[in-house]
Amino acid sequence: MAVRKEIFISVDIEASGPIPGEYSMLSIGACLIEAPETTFERILKPLNRNADPEALAVTGFNLEELEQSGMKPQKVMTELELWVKAACIGDAMPVFVGLNAPFDWSFVNYYFHRFCGTNPFGFTALDIKAYYMGVTGSSWRDTRSSAMASRLRAIQAGNHNALQDAVYQAELFRLVRELRFQSMGL
Repeated sequence: MAVRKEIFISVDIEASGPIPGEYSMLSIGACLIEAPETTFERILKPLNRNADPEALAVTGFNLEELEQSGMKPQKVMTELELWVKAACIGDAMPVFVGLNAPFDWSFVNYYFHRFCGTNPFGFTALDIKAYYMGVTGSSWRDTRSSAMASRLRAIQAGNHNALQDAVYQAELFRLVRELRFQSMGL
């Protein structure tokens, strides 16, 4: 059986609360891990007015403004699906990569299924925090992005802008992978 090429895609979202469906994905950013200049970024109309005030404070978004200026979620997800498919030349398989991937993936998965009927990433995601923990033998507490960035000497930084955070996460993933290869003597 032939092994399919894997295209690692860093994805980050900002949301109005902790769970999809009840709360809205407000922005999404993505980039190719190996070509972080190849990006996707959209701001979405909220599904409803449900919001955790702390979540909104972190994002800096205003739901009323997004109702006017954001894109319809179906259009965003259709465009993202096309972008992912374009990145996966031939039969390459997209791999969703996130920092705290369960959170981001849950929203992306919900939105893909609700608005497109299927998720091009399938039913799994690669979590950078877990990967880092496995490579370094660190504790869960040491998987905070600031701790990883310090140890790995990352150049980028996160700032709760979905695209910038996706680019930052891509750098962290590349640095963890390099650390893994170094530890293996490769």
